[in-house]
Amino acid sequence: MPSSDRHAELTRSGLNLIQQAISIFDADLRLAVCNRPYQQMFGLPDKLTRTGATFQDTIRYLVDRGEYGPQEDPEAAIRERVDQALTFQPHYLERRRADGRWISVEGAPLSQGGWIAVYTDITHIKRQEALLRARSAELSELVLENAERLSAANRALAATNAALEEAKRILTESEARTRHVTAMVPAHIAHMDREFRYTFSNNQISLVFPGTDPSVIGRRCEDVLGTETFVRLRPHLDRAVSGQSQVFEITHPPSGRRIRIALTPDQNGRGVYVLSTDVTAEVQAREALTHAAKRAVAAQMTSGLAHDFGNLLTIILGLQGRLARASLPPEQAEDVQATLAAARRGVRLLDGISALTGRREHQPQPVELRSMLDDLAAMTRPTLGAGVTLDTHIGDLPARVMLDPGALQDALLNLILNARDAMQGQGRIGIKIRPAGRWLEIIVSDSGPGFSPEALARATEPFFTTKGSQGTGLGLSMVYDQIKLSGGTLRLLNTEGGGAQVIIRLPLRAARPQLVLLVEDDDAIRAHIREMLTTQGHSVIEAGSLGEACGLTDLPGLTLILSDLQLGDGSGADLRGRGLPLVLMTALPPGDPRRSGLDCPVLTKPFDETELAVAMARTDD
Repeated sequence: MPSSDRHAELTRSGLNLIQQAISIFDADLRLAVCNRPYQQMFGLPDKLTRTGATFQDTIRYLVDRGEYGPQEDPEAAIRERVDQALTFQPHYLERRRADGRWISVEGAPLSQGGWIAVYTDITHIKRQEALLRARSAELSELVLENAERLSAANRALAATNAALEEAKRILTESEARTRHVTAMVPAHIAHMDREFRYTFSNNQISLVFPGTDPSVIGRRCEDVLGTETFVRLRPHLDRAVSGQSQVFEITHPPSGRRIRIALTPDQNGRGVYVLSTDVTAEVQAREALTHAAKRAVAAQMTSGLAHDFGNLLTIILGLQGRLARASLPPEQAEDVQATLAAARRGVRLLDGISALTGRREHQPQPVELRSMLDDLAAMTRPTLGAGVTLDTHIGDLPARVMLDPGALQDALLNLILNARDAMQGQGRIGIKIRPAGRWLEIIVSDSGPGFSPEALARATEPFFTTKGSQGTGLGLSMVYDQIKLSGGTLRLLNTEGGGAQVIIRLPLRAARPQLVLLVEDDDAIRAHIREMLTTQGHSVIEAGSLGEACGLTDLPGLTLILSDLQLGDGSGADLRGRGLPLVLMTALPPGDPRRSGLDCPVLTKPFDETELAVAMARTDD
């Protein structure tokens, strides 16, 4: 006999030992199980006690036998009892059967669907009540009635308690499942009372608002998220408490993340439900698609003109250059120089369009921020003029961080020149670089008039400019694209004291010095590359052959292998699979088949320090 059949037989045997009649019907009102007293109490045929028998057939059998007394419309009586059963409501009743015996019927719904009914013969209880009434004439009619009602009430109360216990169990299980599900959702789900104090949280708040203490129950929103964030939320919270649903987005100041918040009023008037989701990636993708679409339009508009325009500029520059070398009167010579300046400006505009529509690559390398800022200041001071002061400040940061220096320097140069133009040659520009958690925060501020509302909304769009014919509208758009390409964020705002402020956040990665195993069989090349590595702050262990290198790969502290691909005694590619990142070098051209299939960075000789740093940085990704 299979195990399931044995269990079912054990269940029936156990139920048959219970003196009360028991039946369990499933959600489709088909018999799941019953005991022998159930069949005996109602005189049911065997077919109505087998699993799968319908409740409707059972009721029809009982109505036909007169179980419920005479019925004017038997089919209506059957439908009424089936409809009542389909509601799956707990119930207790006492009724007198056609043979004069009394039974109590106690029904309770089941969490899996369906219900269980327990039938108890209470004829002896009813007879005792009648005997008590007959033999106790001295008792008042009121006492007897109260005793009967109390007895019935006690039986009903016992049934109700059983139903309540089952309901409590179901609710407890449901609440546990709900908490488990909400804890798995990558969003913060919470409830706040009318004083904006948390009464429920799925403990995911720190996932959405980094740096927030996840223990929020009983605390006010302002204390949990900070005053700055709460001030932004307060108008929406007030409207939600008054009954208006709210969906909006804010930028979380400490982390720079974009958060979408949905507020749903509590229908009982006890506060508001909160759903907060980090949509930073979605917003960045949306903005990137918007900018990509605009760049595509720009490319379509300019691709047909750029070639011819470039040729025309080449001719104009050549002719004007020839005139500039000729002996011309001062006035004509001045016109020639003005024409040359205009043509050169056209060349720069073409370069900007090419950079805007072309594909760029992010090339991080170790950068000394102080040295980069000093170079930037030296490059921009001649163009700022005597009336503009440039201040720079660097906070407590690693000596070298991983950045794309060219892209960052171009971005800062654009921002500095924009600030100069906005201040009309008089004022102060500040560049502050500091750590902000996992971000490197760069703040460029000026003492000018600040951004207009339109500029705050559209400044990063290609070809948007507030400079009229003097501007191309490419500067901030290129800055925005460079920062996004680096995995960062950019915010434009006006400071309270006046002036514009641009906040750039880039991933903060310290450039860690490495212990490099340098494998090269040419002594002169090995010495040159060793100097490159030590200049960048790395330590070097040298090997002149593949065999020598294989004996050194297990040295403690070794972090990277930099090897020539073609060694005298083998291939540098054989150093793969030794638990260390590998960068290969070769003089073979990129299309050579001997370079194909290599799953590690490959440098083409000759290369410079920047290319070397970029290749080594790729091993950290």
